[in-house]
Amino acid sequence: MALERQVRAKTLAKRDPQQEKEAQEWIEAVLGKKFPTNEAFEDVIRDGQVLCEVMNKLAPGSIPKINTSGGQFKMMENINMFQKAMKEYGVVDNDVFQTVDLWEKKDIAQVVTTLFALGRTTYRHPEWKGPYLGPKPSEECKRDFSEEQLRAGQSIVGLQAGSNKGATQAGQNIGAGRKIILGK
Repeated sequence: MALERQVRAKTLAKRDPQQEKEAQEWIEAVLGKKFPTNEAFEDVIRDGQVLCEVMNKLAPGSIPKINTSGGQFKMMENINMFQKAMKEYGVVDNDVFQTVDLWEKKDIAQVVTTLFALGRTTYRHPEWKGPYLGPKPSEECKRDFSEEQLRAGQSIVGLQAGSNKGATQAGQNIGAGRKIILGK
């Protein structure tokens, strides 16, 4: 029991109220409606319905049927459909939370991290006109060099390799020299 309490305390310590607030504001902006003020963030998104609605706003028709009733199995199915749609949208598998993280509220910090990953992925979809969540991902900056430029670069000694002006550090003695005394 003590171990379980320690694990729960460690998981709670990972939560960042500021990030949760940003994620909530982003969801509200995407859906165009506010969360109920008397409910906690994780309770509003727990059954997956809100998350499925968000996914349908980002990629219309990605989740054809959202379960609104039917007990815990149907609600967990919503979460699974959200996760599947998110991966198809381009969110990397490693960034996606486990169903129990949300349903059993085991790791809400991971759920928020996933929402930020989804928010960053929206930048890669030109059909989506905002709002966005998180920083814009960097893009590849590919450079093409001619054979002539590559050959010219081979003859240059980089300054990380030391000076190319003939001066070296050989023979410099700063401070006391190191003495090796044999036979002691």
